[in-house]
Amino acid sequence: MTAMDKMPLTEHLGELRKRLIVSLVAAGIGFGVCFSYSEKLFYLLLFPLHSTIKFSFSNPFIIFETVSDAQRQLVFLAPAEAFWMHLKVAMVCGIIITLPVIFYELWKFISPGLKAKEKKYVIPFVITVTFLFLTGALFCFLIVLPFAMNFLITYKTENLKPMLSVGSYVDFCLKFILAFGAIFELPVVLVFLTRMGIIATDTLAKNRKYAVLLAFVAAALLTPTPDAFNQILMAVPIILLYEVGILASRILKTSPKKE
Repeated sequence: MTAMDKMPLTEHLGELRKRLIVSLVAAGIGFGVCFSYSEKLFYLLLFPLHSTIKFSFSNPFIIFETVSDAQRQLVFLAPAEAFWMHLKVAMVCGIIITLPVIFYELWKFISPGLKAKEKKYVIPFVITVTFLFLTGALFCFLIVLPFAMNFLITYKTENLKPMLSVGSYVDFCLKFILAFGAIFELPVVLVFLTRMGIIATDTLAKNRKYAVLLAFVAAALLTPTPDAFNQILMAVPIILLYEVGILASRILKTSPKKE
């Protein structure tokens, strides 16, 4: 019986409350810092709107080109829309820069249910999950969003003039950045499930074909564009992350004798 099993419900709730408060305070501090630079962060968020990406078979293999289009200007449709935009950008960026603290508090909450040997992995856990989230967010920001924005703005819009709302654009970008960051945590989730005995590594490997199918279904539902290329951009990383999760689960698998 683990320490978490021995804890009464009130202690569980008290521990959860403590960890949530620390995480919220950290996120609040991050929000305050980011709000001071919200304008610069907003201009950074305009990169997918004003850039296009091209691939080449020679060096450099990836080329970012600036799109000089006067129609790609953002407007705000309500008096407070621009202000709320700054709040949203600062809030999301504040959460992202405090992810190590949030993940550390998450580890501390679940650590009573772990063995003494497993509790020592707190630093690798925090570094890994933070790195995976940031990798997914950057992949979305640099690769997926430029393709998506260019496709949506140019697809059969010869007789239409785009008038993009700043609130809608920011919501669109932030939602997909957070979604890709969360998706890139898949290896950690698979390792956790296998370590807890909820699912076996062999089961994950045998059902690989279903995982591939679900990856493309999820990509079709979550990607902002209906074209196959952008869906592949999301499905392929999910499949690769699934394989990484299986490999990591096998490496970290503990033999019954050692247990």
